[in-house]
Amino acid sequence: MQRTWKTLLPLIVLTLIVGYLYTQRHSATTQPAATPPIAAPADQPESNTTSSAQLPAFLPPEARHTLALIASGGPFPHRQDGVVFGNYEHLLPAKPRGYYHEYTVETPGARDRGARRIITGGNPPDVCYYTDDHYRSFREFTVP
Repeated sequence: MQRTWKTLLPLIVLTLIVGYLYTQRHSATTQPAATPPIAAPADQPESNTTSSAQLPAFLPPEARHTLALIASGGPFPHRQDGVVFGNYEHLLPAKPRGYYHEYTVETPGARDRGARRIITGGNPPDVCYYTDDHYRSFREFTVP
């Protein structure tokens, strides 16, 4: 069966449109955002702001390092850190696009970013969420 350019043209156009939409959606979520760091309370030294005794027990030890990087404004180990989190799963409260930002919590032994993230909300951040299952569930916490 011989196909002519007239039969292939709609398929080519459709492929180009889908590719364009895919790259637009993903490039919007990977643009670094200018999110101010989580400020340390004025009456506490910064080294105590993320001590493990003050953080919830469900956070892994590596989350302390991630929170310290967020508080200092980076630099972050992954280019995706600090990007807008789209909340496509709709598990977090509905907020305008750009409200949430995501940061990687290192997973020991993982060859990639792993599944653990801290999501901050607000500008400056006023709420934090932790997920260890790549956005399937979240636990809210506050940074003292």
